[in-house]
Amino acid sequence: MRFGDVKIRLRWVPTLLLMLPIPLFVALGVWQLDRAEQKREQVRVFGERAALPPLDLGDPIKDPEALRFRKLRARGTFEAGGQILIENRRQGSRIGFHVITPLHISGSDSRVLVNRGWIAADNDGDPVAAPVPAVEITVTGEAHLPSAPALVLHGNPEAAKDWGRRWPYLTLDLYRAATGTQVLPVVILQHPDDAGGFLRSWPQEMPKEGMHIGYAIQWFAFALIALVLWLRLSLVRGADRSQCH
Repeated sequence: MRFGDVKIRLRWVPTLLLMLPIPLFVALGVWQLDRAEQKREQVRVFGERAALPPLDLGDPIKDPEALRFRKLRARGTFEAGGQILIENRRQGSRIGFHVITPLHISGSDSRVLVNRGWIAADNDGDPVAAPVPAVEITVTGEAHLPSAPALVLHGNPEAAKDWGRRWPYLTLDLYRAATGTQVLPVVILQHPDDAGGFLRSWPQEMPKEGMHIGYAIQWFAFALIALVLWLRLSLVRGADRSQCH
């Protein structure tokens, strides 16, 4: 194929090495754009949920994912015997603990774990006091679905039984297995305005589309670079035609 004094010379090695990956790079870029659109949709849905009035807990929860970012409310009594502390929780420059206490919901057999907030560690690394109210109270807050960290060591139920009251992280399955207490499949991040005295500053972990947009740009750039390299190796000017034979 010739354009003026420029001819495209098909060379099989550059073509196989550079042209074949281009559709893959483009497909990956389109996939990342689709992921970004999914994140935008999640942000829209979560925003709608956050604007809903608080959902009163009591009945079994069929779909925990449908509660993500919902405001929740439950009335009941805290059970001090089931309280645990999650270690190495940072608040600014200080290290402390998150206080997790089961709430026995009034008029129900259900219990829900409540993250009552952050407490500091003393000079020896031990937690300061985290008293448990002994009266019936109403707890409000945001739904949270805890998950294990990416790298887990000794994260089986038997290991969790040996953790005592200080845990490295929380999952609901581990809590049920280690304590024998059946809890609803959601944790309430207690609202800062609720009584209790612990520090509650919960980050808003809304899905972010920017990362996927950046990845899409990278994949499209790879496709463009591969195309430019292929053209560079395949274009021959008229003066060079004799070298092609």
